[in-house]
Amino acid sequence: MEYLLAIYEDEKRFANQEKDAFEKELREYRAFGDEHKSAIRGGNALQPTNTATTVRIRDGKRLTTDGPFAETREQLGGFYLVEAADLDEAMAMAAKIPGARYGSIEVRPIMKFS
Repeated sequence: MEYLLAIYEDEKRFANQEKDAFEKELREYRAFGDEHKSAIRGGNALQPTNTATTVRIRDGKRLTTDGPFAETREQLGGFYLVEAADLDEAMAMAAKIPGARYGSIEVRPIMKFS
């Protein structure tokens, strides 16, 4: 079964992170990728929320807003799409994502349509 591992954390942490700490964390993400490469189907880091645009349709008209829909303490910073035997295996992978130490990882099954 496929699961989305959505990585939420305070993006301001990266703005204040020193170069050595940033490079160490990148190595940790690469190690996670190497360890789980057979299960990872895709994934990416996202640009900061100030680059986002939210789109809504109201009364047949498109409305756009700069930034995310809601102000929250944690922002979606990236994701992995993984193949796992079950929720327990997906949660075990999520627990190894470096961002779990600073924020949270939402584990959600992918809905398949025929």
